[in-house]
Amino acid sequence: MRVLHFFKTYWPDTFGGIERSIHAIAKGAEKYGVQSDVLSLSKSPETNTLAFDGHIAYKAKLDFEFASTGFSRDVFRHFRELSKEADVIHFHFPWPLMDIVNLATRHGKPTIATYHSDIVKQRTLLKLYQPLMFRFLGGMDRIVATSPNYLRSSEILRAFNSKTSVIPLGLSEGDYPVAAEETKARWRDRLPKRFFLFTGVLRYYKGVHVLLESARQTGFEVVLIGSGPVEDDLKRTVRQQNLANVHFLGALPDEDKVAILDLSLGLVFPSHLRSEAFGLSLVEAAMRGKPMISCEIGTGTSFVNLDGETGLVIRPNDATALSQAMARLWNDHQLALSYGANARRRYETNFTAEQMAQSYAELYREVAGSR
Repeated sequence: MRVLHFFKTYWPDTFGGIERSIHAIAKGAEKYGVQSDVLSLSKSPETNTLAFDGHIAYKAKLDFEFASTGFSRDVFRHFRELSKEADVIHFHFPWPLMDIVNLATRHGKPTIATYHSDIVKQRTLLKLYQPLMFRFLGGMDRIVATSPNYLRSSEILRAFNSKTSVIPLGLSEGDYPVAAEETKARWRDRLPKRFFLFTGVLRYYKGVHVLLESARQTGFEVVLIGSGPVEDDLKRTVRQQNLANVHFLGALPDEDKVAILDLSLGLVFPSHLRSEAFGLSLVEAAMRGKPMISCEIGTGTSFVNLDGETGLVIRPNDATALSQAMARLWNDHQLALSYGANARRRYETNFTAEQMAQSYAELYREVAGSR
């Protein structure tokens, strides 16, 4: 069976949460007889075909971007050619151009869409896009939500409840390097003895401004891995408030990230808006057996991190609540260890790439067979 994944970005241009998920599905489903291709856009597609972990990443020329949406004339031709070879087409929502390509090419193939997130920021444009969006989702054979929490809380998904199933996102430990002892020793010498960790792209919805306020209130050491659009604003706040206990490390390779995560007291993930649909950083923390602090925003973050079991779930955008949660883990070592052990067990039960890939392989065959 051959499956074509379609999303606006992919390796090597970007490798964020959705891209990691596509990679894990493509790599893991090969074991079940599924050959995958991935089509995405690129500003400089020097070559249109790149081999990556057993599948091919195809690139169409990105012409321009508007409202976080990439546009391309070239992608219609690429999609038309690749869809002819596919048994199932796997769309990764949202990306409005994808809806247009699907409608314009009339490929006639079985389709599924993984619904990664509601459209949260572009509310005005959403009103214009809604008719096309509902036509696109209505035409899918199956829709996949990434958590039961998101299925319950999304008004859009509830409209398609009868054909929507849940397959949680998952990660493979094998895709992460083992942190060498010398790497851990190097970071141990450089970082505070005890610290909370944040990892992720520094975007408007990540709630890092709340974490900085909690760092000011508590004085606890906080380390941040990642870069992004609001990085300069956050660093300006740190300088203005003289927060010597906040340490920006920038984007780091996975080996360094794993080493620092292992050294940390736990992960603080203060995303406060629904744009944070799942939170693979939480899965990474659970995989390493670390307790977590996250916010209740009605999305998959509270499916990965169970309040009082794998960590603490607090009100969003509330620095006092976050400070209190950090203090509980800082002052109760046994509680932190217990949450971390529970998080590791929950990862093994619910969030491995193997489970995700197997579930998708079964869904591909079900959808193809129904045609």
